Amino acid sequence: MDLQAVFSRLFEDYKSLNPSVDNIHSLLKNKNEQIVNDHIAFRTYNLPKINTDVLAKAFEVRGYKEKGNYRFKEKKLTAKHYENDEISSAPKIFISQLEINELSKQNQTIINQHYQSILDDLPNPEELIFALNKWITPSFKIYEELKLESEYAAWMYVFGFRANHFTVFVNHLNQFNTLEELNDFLMQEGFELNRSGGIIKGSKAQYLKQSSTLADKVEIKFLEGKHVIPACYYEFAQRFALPNGDIFNGFIASSADKIFESTDFRK
Repeated sequence: MDLQAVFSRLFEDYKSLNPSVDNIHSLLKNKNEQIVNDHIAFRTYNLPKINTDVLAKAFEVRGYKEKGNYRFKEKKLTAKHYENDEISSAPKIFISQLEINELSKQNQTIINQHYQSILDDLPNPEELIFALNKWITPSFKIYEELKLESEYAAWMYVFGFRANHFTVFVNHLNQFNTLEELNDFLMQEGFELNRSGGIIKGSKAQYLKQSSTLADKVEIKFLEGKHVIPACYYEFAQRFALPNGDIFNGFIASSADKIFESTDFRK
């Protein structure tokens, strides 16, 4: 499967959990915009056979190389980002993982039991990014227990291995010169943006500004019945030139920390 086919497969699944994507695309295409993707993000646990390095294999065999490491102490996460040196237009890949050993003993037990239940039927590493959550029907009680300590863990337990979000690269838009202009347009059209840490995370001085929608809510079948919970969201990024003239391709941990909250549960 070539790289474009990988992205297309990921994007179709992603859209199924984020109906706002088609609406946003329609609005932008009505303005004759060509949408370029800045990066795609994935979530996982720091456990053997499914950690960041394993998920990255699907991209490393297609020309990607590790470029940055990040730590999110409060959320108990670490992350890496990858870039494709062979195809400069290819989106960056951002993979984060929950450091299980930093959770409460109760939630460590829950996650390890979940992990043990999937080990016998794991796909090969290059296919793990498409695995979704094919092993179990999740328990809403467990989802709620995990959510009390880690919204990230609760999301991962229900949704599994798939793209968590795609990102519109604002630099390639013609009708919107700034992220602020795009945000204003989206809010006027009725989209709710993540306000944690401010609508815009980052600054020109940090060479990166980011914003995102709040995750669309979708109906999920749990053991206890159907419940509506946050799924996936859409991010928007504007990048700026470094002193040497190159566009900054990394990420700002303090900004990404707030972007993670786009999937937090809200009534």
